[in-house]
Amino acid sequence: MKGVITIRDANLSDVERIQEIYAYYVKNTAITFEYEVPTREEFQNRMRHTMEKYPYLVIEKDGIVMGYAYAGAFVGRAAYDWSCELSIYLDHITQKSGLGRKLYKALEDRLKEMGILNLYACIGYTQTEDEYLTNNSAQFHEHLGFRQVGYFQKCGYKFGRWYDMIWMEKIVGEHQSEQKAVEKYRYY
Repeated sequence: MKGVITIRDANLSDVERIQEIYAYYVKNTAITFEYEVPTREEFQNRMRHTMEKYPYLVIEKDGIVMGYAYAGAFVGRAAYDWSCELSIYLDHITQKSGLGRKLYKALEDRLKEMGILNLYACIGYTQTEDEYLTNNSAQFHEHLGFRQVGYFQKCGYKFGRWYDMIWMEKIVGEHQSEQKAVEKYRYY
């Protein structure tokens, strides 16, 4: 893929482009189980909430945001502080371009610096691929070292069809009997 690729911390002024990327998945896929595209205000609130503790990154090609990825609390109890859930969305025209791998690697590196040990991804899954959902996301995560650790049957209903969901996990740090506390992400 030619062009200048930049990965940076997202800021609230990126919301319009991030919302545009996500809208495609809400309207056309079962990758997300949301039915309605969040408003700009709701998106900014979600971003603010994430940015209180975790990284929220964008990847640009020639100055245009082509995707975003972020981490969030896994379950939300103190004992889970060393674990987090990841999400990634790329402009649908840039899939299989290598941008997702670069963006996820940058996110993983930042999380490891914070002291995060376990990465999780909640992924829509199907026994029979269709026009709304393939298993590309699960395959993408598997190529990055994630492994399936959970399977939920017919738990998401969208476009008049039932879809499964899987959890995938990647261990990125060493678990100690005396574990150092996770640091809050510092935006640059």
